[in-house]
Parts: sequence; structure tokens; C-alpha cells
Amino acid sequence: MKLTVWTYEGPPHVGAMRVATAMRGLHYVLHAPQGDTYADLLFTMIERRDHRPPVTYTTFEGRDLGADTAGIFRDTCRAAYERFVPQAMIVGASCTAELIQDDPGGLAETMGLPIPVIPLELPSYQRKENFGTDETFFQIVKALAKPMPRSAEVSVNLLGPLALGFRHRDDIEEIKHLLAQMGIAVNVVAPFGATPEDIARLGAAHANILMYPEHAEAAARHLERVCDQPYTKTVPIGVGATHDFVNELAQICGVEPKIDTTRLRQPWWSKSVDSTYLTGKRVFLFGDATHVQAAARIARDEMGFEVVGLGCYNREFARPIRALAKEFGLEALISDDYLAVEQAIEEAAPEMILGTDGTPYRQTFGYPLRRDLGPGSCARFPCPLFAPNGMGRRKCHFRYMDSPPCDGS
Repeated sequence: MKLTVWTYEGPPHVGAMRVATAMRGLHYVLHAPQGDTYADLLFTMIERRDHRPPVTYTTFEGRDLGADTAGIFRDTCRAAYERFVPQAMIVGASCTAELIQDDPGGLAETMGLPIPVIPLELPSYQRKENFGTDETFFQIVKALAKPMPRSAEVSVNLLGPLALGFRHRDDIEEIKHLLAQMGIAVNVVAPFGATPEDIARLGAAHANILMYPEHAEAAARHLERVCDQPYTKTVPIGVGATHDFVNELAQICGVEPKIDTTRLRQPWWSKSVDSTYLTGKRVFLFGDATHVQAAARIARDEMGFEVVGLGCYNREFARPIRALAKEFGLEALISDDYLAVEQAIEEAAPEMILGTDGTPYRQTFGYPLRRDLGPGSCARFPCPLFAPNGMGRRKCHFRYMDSPPCDGS
């Protein structure tokens, strides 16, 4: 751990909270001191949710450390079950509570609650938020999803979208539209909007669509091994990637690859005068691995940019990002230190940055900044007054289908 004024990821228990908040009927009991309850603000202020996350804290104080903090945890678990009556419960410790080694999972297991209680082992001092989302969802799937007969019609699960996701709600709608054209049904979307009962139905699908490897790759691998469900390796962001995704999914499901190109704006863009203004422009990409991989292909192959630098902050994906950078004749930057990112940008001297929400690079260098790579900020979750259906503004030019014109942010 280190002191910093900017971070791309929080501790892993925040990742677990993102999974719990995305789901329904699931409750998270977090062994944590009073100061760690700040995580609620991520969802009520940044994502602008109209309800608190389904999380109960033990909120022990300094004076409790000389007494029985394990008893506080047991009492909190019992009270949370009686108040919320969830279908399942996950239990874990924050980075501070990890130091007192109370073993929340073992304590909850001895309580005999009449629901599945899923323990989380999230090493707060070695891993970060994206590991927390991936590991939490994996443990939930491992505990609840079992092999079962396939659905009568060809169906798939959408794995990965969750709370505080970078335009995840919009991505779900786009992929559902693509699936409808191919005659493929959606069995379960998880974690977003799913219940523990829905997780138990994952095995009925014929295949899985891995939307975000950062959040669901471990679960997808588990389902492939246990339920014999193949999963897609291509993330459908960008025109070329979407065509590759449709062909890959059609081959997995044994259906005809169909795609409606009438809404595609790339031909118009390629013929427009505007496209010539950006051809050959030097661009630097930095963000989460999934969006960086997609944006690099779009920047070079679909918009004619010259990619002069790229990297990601999540070290779990260092290998594929380094392989991608080698393909571009570059050396990848794998770092969560924003000062190292600033130095790399300064050395590359790009004309534009494709970066993350809130990153202070524009203020530092004065370069144009497109915030099209995760993680997101409150700008990605418009006030419900202006988005009554809870849908965010579809501002990103990187999606396959048409999007509203860029508003300059």
C-alpha cells in the first residue's frame, strides 16, 4: 500500500461491494471499522443510486479490539439476516479488519443460517478492486451454479456487468440487440440485476458471453469446466471486434452469423471530411485492459490514428497488454501510478489522449482528452431527472451501433 492523491482502483472489498450492489437478493456482511463505511458513497453519490448498497458493517471501534470482535461479527450477521432475509449472503473483511484475523467465513459457517453463506478471501494488501469483483463473482457462481439440462432454445448468459460499471447498462442493451438478430435468447445477465436463484440457473444456457474479463473471467472458466459451457473470447467493442464476436458466437452456438449494418456509421465517417482531420493523429491510450485493447484496434484500424503509447492499470492483464503493445511496435505501460502515466505521456508527446474519467492529464499537459476508457466517474451516471429509465447517455464512439454526437466532454 502507498499514499497517493489518485488511484484507479480501490481495495478488493470495494470490488465485492460492486458485485453485491449489482445483484438482488444478496447481502454482504463486511467486517470493518467505522472509517471503512465510506464505500457507500461510491454508489449513492457517483452512481446516483436511489438506495444504499446491500452491505452491513460490523463497525467495530478501537475500544472493541481488546474484547471479542468475533462476537460483534456474529451478532451483525444474525441481525442482517433477520432484517433483510436475503437469498444468500457473502461475508468478508475490509483491509483494516483483515489485520485482526477474525476469519469471517469460518465464523459465519458455524452460525447455521438457513441460506448459503459464501466466504470471501480477498487479500487487501496484495490485490485490488478488479480482483475483488472477479473473485467475488467466481465464489458466488462456484457456490450456487450447478450443471442442469440446457434450455429448449439456444440461449446464452451475459457475464460481467455490475454496479459502478463503465456504461455496462448500455452494453447489455447493445448485445441483446445483436443476439435478437441471431435468434439467440438471453438466459441470465449476471451479476447485474441477477438474484442468487438466477445464478443457480446459469447452467441452462448453451454458452457464455464474457463481456468484461476483469470481472468475470474466473467465473466463465469455472462454468466451462463444470457445466461444459464455452465462452466468447472477443469483446464486441468496435466494428471489427463486433463482426469477430458475431462470427465466434455463431460458431459456438451453431447458428447463422447475422448482423444488421443499416445503423453502422463507419461508412459515413470514412467518407466524411471530418475523418481526414484525424487521420495520422498521435494518440496515447491508458485505462482498463478491456477498453484499451478495444480502443487500440479502433484507433489504428477504424479511425486511422497512430498509436504512440498504451497501457493499463490492472496488473492481472499485463501479459495480453504487453502482447498488444508489441504488435504495435511499442512497450506497454503497466502501472497504477498516475505519475508514471503522466511521464509516459509526456515522453510520447501525443496529440490526443484516450483515458479515464477524472484523470488529471488534461490539466497537466493541455492535450485533448476523450474519457472513453474505464474506470468511470459520476459523468457516466446521469442524474435520474434526466435519465428516467436509469440509462446513461450513450456517448462513446467506440460502440458498433450509432451513438449521439460527442458533446466535447
